[in-house]
Amino acid sequence: MASPLNLLRQVTHEPIRRWVLGAFPRDPGGTLDYDHPRGDPGLFGPDSVTWRIHADFPGMLAGGLAALMMQTLHPLALAGVWDHSNFRDDLVDRLRRTTTFVGATTYAPRAAAEGLIERVRHIHGFVRGTGEDGTPYSADDPALLTWVHVTEAHSFLAGYRRFAHRTVPRAIADRYYDEVRRIAEALGARDVPSSEGGVADYFAGIQKQLAFTGRSREVLRVLGEVRLPVPLASLSRDVFLHAGIALLPDWANRLLHHTPRQRQQARVAARLLWSMAPAFRAALKESGVVSRSCRRVGVAPEAMRRWPAPAGR
Repeated sequence: MASPLNLLRQVTHEPIRRWVLGAFPRDPGGTLDYDHPRGDPGLFGPDSVTWRIHADFPGMLAGGLAALMMQTLHPLALAGVWDHSNFRDDLVDRLRRTTTFVGATTYAPRAAAEGLIERVRHIHGFVRGTGEDGTPYSADDPALLTWVHVTEAHSFLAGYRRFAHRTVPRAIADRYYDEVRRIAEALGARDVPSSEGGVADYFAGIQKQLAFTGRSREVLRVLGEVRLPVPLASLSRDVFLHAGIALLPDWANRLLHHTPRQRQQARVAARLLWSMAPAFRAALKESGVVSRSCRRVGVAPEAMRRWPAPAGR
């Protein structure tokens, strides 16, 4: 006899599938063809660690929220958001744009992925100004591009480790960082860390440039009130937001002034999302760009639940 938990997962698969694909589509405009050309591996291919890490929806959404929180700590990166976006109404759209960019650069055929990177590079050329202290900034500054990339990659990997029900060996983590840095470098980033140790060193070195400001507080306030386009929006928001807090490094939690109560809420939310993760995985098994991309290159989607062979074997 099926357990109550398994029965609950079965009856929730279709609603979960509908709102995930509807709320955070990897191709909202329907302009990307993930099915053709046959055999095109894109920028990474099915033997990559990146295809596996980015296939996990709970870890990617919670990780994306964690990355946004971390990014509020860099005054110049935050200035670009403050000056060039209506962030009070734009945060959900920003999550969608990030989802689209990550999904396409991970899974789309090579020409489409490269075209999207060039489009983003073009947009970055218009995002410039001065920070609160008068320091000039530009979205195509290699140092800022590296900051945004590292916060996202670290958060996605942390989300996978927390919610995918799989152990991530150090060698796999190093391989992930080495793979995804090619996207940051294609956008113009420089000195991008390519290993877990390199990321730790990067964070240790950049903390002196970070600060929790009034702008940080305002963006986090808006983030805390955002209505995610999912059923029971406030519940879903709180679960994913607090699960995102659970992914933050200790130094980031300190800089963001998260209270002991918030950290306890984060631990509870992370446990809840961990228990829900198999339902997300089952609901999305046959849908979305991961499965389509696997079929494009002749690989079973189930292969994404196994680590690839070490490089060179």
